[in-house]
Amino acid sequence: MNRRTLMIGWTLLVVAGVLGGCAQPAEPAGGGEEDKVLNLFAWSEYVPQALLDGFTEETGIQVNYDAFDSNEEMYAKISAGASGYDLIQPSDYWIGVMSRQGLLAEIDLTKIPNIVNADPSLPYDLYDPGHKYSVPYQWGSAALVVNTEKITEPIDSYMDLWNPEFAGRIVLLDDERQVIGMALMALGYSPNTTDTAELEAAKDLLLELVPGVRLFDSSTPSTAILTGEADIGLIWNGEGGIAHAENPAIDFVYPQEGTVFWYDNLAMVKGAEHPEAAHAFMNYVLRPDVSLLITAEFPYSNPNAAALALLQTEDPDAYAAYMGFPAMNPPAEALANAFVLADVGSATEIYDTIWTEIKTAAGG
Repeated sequence: MNRRTLMIGWTLLVVAGVLGGCAQPAEPAGGGEEDKVLNLFAWSEYVPQALLDGFTEETGIQVNYDAFDSNEEMYAKISAGASGYDLIQPSDYWIGVMSRQGLLAEIDLTKIPNIVNADPSLPYDLYDPGHKYSVPYQWGSAALVVNTEKITEPIDSYMDLWNPEFAGRIVLLDDERQVIGMALMALGYSPNTTDTAELEAAKDLLLELVPGVRLFDSSTPSTAILTGEADIGLIWNGEGGIAHAENPAIDFVYPQEGTVFWYDNLAMVKGAEHPEAAHAFMNYVLRPDVSLLITAEFPYSNPNAAALALLQTEDPDAYAAYMGFPAMNPPAEALANAFVLADVGSATEIYDTIWTEIKTAAGG
């Protein structure tokens, strides 16, 4: 899941920059020289350079930013004993998986007073009750994108992807749970099912679709839509925002069967060498003006209620743009028909096997 920069002229960009310049400075981390470094392992192209620079300027802590492209990649590296990382950026149910396996350290919320800015309406308790291991970063969804200049018929269902007319024109996320979850929802099942018959049916359905898939891409799927390599597909909401900003004919559609919403977080690795720096960074990210820097550069949904309130006050036009764009501010009906991915336990092996078969059939 590449979180690519939104290069459009929304006033939000200006507001975030101005507010960032007049905010109260962050508190430097305590301790000795070991706390002047923070090793961050996060989604690729997902943390604004202005945020990193501002944190270093205010605290003296240098951030080393390594990137990953999927939760599976991140988990594999951490579970294999990768040393040196302080903070990671896992999504929703991965918090539960990793905390149960002893891979995460409990955080001290007394060192993160800005946690009060987190929107209490978002479902953190589904994966980390009480923010024991994590603080929110951004949230969003995976839904359908369609170029309405190329496809004029109404699109409102995952099953529309199986229209033979769209063969060779489809982009899908290169993401196991999202793609298998899409097929499960298309069949009326939960994307968290562990039922072998339901999973087998989803596999068969996907094997019917694979010959018509032009490419699997979780990094920059909007590129295929914008270049005309694909005209329809399953992509991240932020990528949908990028595509729509460059070509307003490109729509982001929440299918009638439901939508998987994801919630990205910052979490501290067990045995982190720089815990004070990690706590300082988490608190900094939750500051309203800093949170707006993230939203300005990456068009996903903002989990910081104080940040959105600040934006509404300081720049009503930018706030209206955010609230009026469904990819960033999902409509009530989409949220009412939302799923959040859960740990499927031992059924993970079934999902892995299905995904291997799907990718093999796709030639990769």
